[in-house]
Amino acid sequence: MSMPKLQVALDTDDLPTAINVARQVVDVVDVVEAGTLLIYQEGMKAVKSLRALAPDKILLADCKTADAGGHVGHVCKEAGADWMTCICAATTPTMANAQKEIEVQVELYGNWTEEQAQEWLDNGIHQVVYHQSRDAKFAGQTWGEHDLNEVKKLIDMGFKVSVTGGVKPDVLKLFNGVDVYTFIAGRAITQAKDPHAAAQEFKDEINCIWS
Repeated sequence: MSMPKLQVALDTDDLPTAINVARQVVDVVDVVEAGTLLIYQEGMKAVKSLRALAPDKILLADCKTADAGGHVGHVCKEAGADWMTCICAATTPTMANAQKEIEVQVELYGNWTEEQAQEWLDNGIHQVVYHQSRDAKFAGQTWGEHDLNEVKKLIDMGFKVSVTGGVKPDVLKLFNGVDVYTFIAGRAITQAKDPHAAAQEFKDEINCIWS
């Protein structure tokens, strides 16, 4: 079982704020994410700037693509991204065309089936992101056994599974013994008084549980 990666989701409304946080945590995290909200505000400039700041880190463009996968994949790769996201409602051809350009993560929101997931695998797409959405968290949803079982099921199918959605260090122990690929933290790091210390707390917890 490999050590889970730590990803910081920079879902800020402006690039200077994202850069400020990234500078503080780049020595701790494994993956730097140009978040959806940041890309909406700043476009591929955000991806290019984060690549310049973190040349040796995995860089994700969280564009949640639903169509034109090949074109978006090419644009993200040209901007310096290593990975991009497609929303699970996208067609398999959209995802497969993106995968020809760049490594794709499928964002699992709403309803999707195991049959669809197997199609993604059959088309060379091996990363998925298991979510609790921002809106669900605001409505009071918490992490529990159901989430653990869903993540295990996806791993058993052959996926590299990332986990996100209001993740805090105390959530990680729920996944003890599970081969999670990446834990993605957003506000828990970006809105912390000390983002570096917050990221280090995640990293220390990962190292403690999976060592």
